[in-house]
Amino acid sequence: MKITFLGQAGLFIETKHGSILCDPWFNTAYFASWFPFPSNEFVDIKKISNPTYLYISHLHHDHFDPKFLRDHVSKNAIVLLPDFPLNHLEQELRAIGFEHFVHTKNCTPVEMDGLRFMIYALTAPTDGPIGDSGLMVDDGETRIFNQNDSRPVDMDLLNSFGPFDALFLQFSGAIWYPMVYKFPKQALDALSRKKRENELARALRYINEIDAKYVVPSAGPPCFLDDDLYYLNDLNRDETNIFPDQTVFLEYMEERGVHSGRLMIPDSVMTLEHGQCHVEHPLPDDEVAAIFKEKDAYLKAYQARQRATIEAARASWPRGQVNVLESLKSWFEPLMQQADLTAAGINGNIILDLDDEKICLDFQRRKVEAWDGKEWDYIFEIDRALVEKCVVEHYEDWVNELFLSCRFRAERKGGFNEHVYNFFKCLSQERLQYLEGYLAEKAPVKDLFECEGYLVQRRCPHLKADLARFGHVEDGILTCRMHGWQFDLETGRCLTSDDRQLYTKKLDAGKEVPAARR
Repeated sequence: MKITFLGQAGLFIETKHGSILCDPWFNTAYFASWFPFPSNEFVDIKKISNPTYLYISHLHHDHFDPKFLRDHVSKNAIVLLPDFPLNHLEQELRAIGFEHFVHTKNCTPVEMDGLRFMIYALTAPTDGPIGDSGLMVDDGETRIFNQNDSRPVDMDLLNSFGPFDALFLQFSGAIWYPMVYKFPKQALDALSRKKRENELARALRYINEIDAKYVVPSAGPPCFLDDDLYYLNDLNRDETNIFPDQTVFLEYMEERGVHSGRLMIPDSVMTLEHGQCHVEHPLPDDEVAAIFKEKDAYLKAYQARQRATIEAARASWPRGQVNVLESLKSWFEPLMQQADLTAAGINGNIILDLDDEKICLDFQRRKVEAWDGKEWDYIFEIDRALVEKCVVEHYEDWVNELFLSCRFRAERKGGFNEHVYNFFKCLSQERLQYLEGYLAEKAPVKDLFECEGYLVQRRCPHLKADLARFGHVEDGILTCRMHGWQFDLETGRCLTSDDRQLYTKKLDAGKEVPAARR
């Protein structure tokens, strides 16, 4: 098996039974803030353009690069789809021309013409843009696990596919916390140091649990070439920087007695054969070392090559073209009205400070209005142009566009509230219904409602849409208008699929539904 590293989480895997292209990312992401590090500008694109299979782990833009996939990857590739609850990934890939899909089942091996695959899919609202995954590949002689930046929890299930010859995993930061927050410097340094330590320690735990023969640190860090964000790069092995590079983690492993680490840069090729590993770099060893030892000079040269790209992106952002308050009011308020559990979790005010306009998202009253200075729980200071872009493009996941860009400043009262960012991930009815259903399933009391003389579970067994809002009953058949699934009210039998069941119970005449279950 030969594996060409493409940068970030990108891999091109060649076997005697076919090739697999994984997460190729070549165009800048998140409002031109993230770039692959080291640069992958010089990778031979033709070599990877006609894979047998394509695997995209999730929709974060440092994994899903639609422009590259559209322009450079053969549409004859067979797409290996993770078992996600929402089919957004398939929709996006179909939109750019892919037609051949294999719908895998979570952690269930599938054999394809001499290759065996297994995809571990993660489906909590906090997993990526509602979904993340890792890919396992077995060619009959060699087994690898491309964990990228997924965080599997059932190690026994994962290791049932092993033992693994190679593991590719994330070790570095890939988020905006805590750098964007207006904490006092001493507190910010302490939080950043803890974040860095936790990242490295988590990766090491996975390495020890999976026990692959060889380990490649991957899926980060990105680098930041815009002048406004350049300070985010870890230029001097700063213990308060959450973006340590590959050499830092390899040394961290060595210091803890783990000697299986291997460095790969874009266009490095790993050959795995008879249990042995050989890595060939595209540059002489001294030039590879200089990327990390003389990082500032390397990034400054990289920045110069990409400056036109950054300036073009900035010039494309709309400014003064959108009535942001009215747009967010018409977009967000209907969602807030449906977001019972999310609104209860936030239970306060989020302020969007656009400098010339300040907008309040009031989750107690479920209103979007001009901020009048009342109490707040979160404040986000954002360039108005970025919010206008989110409105114009109707981005349904602001985490995967705006927040990962790190192009904002934030304040909060109290600790982290995951409900805030989950709301911004779920800016459509379908996404929000999935989020609300997920939260309802975790609630201690089963959520039921009265429907045509029956006590019925409130969340659709398909994708958790709120049947109290989206259910329609006709001739004893309950139809979920979100996705069209149907259920027989008397028996709960699903008329759309054989593997789902709706909880229903006929009510005695005059019997009132308990308040906790309404």
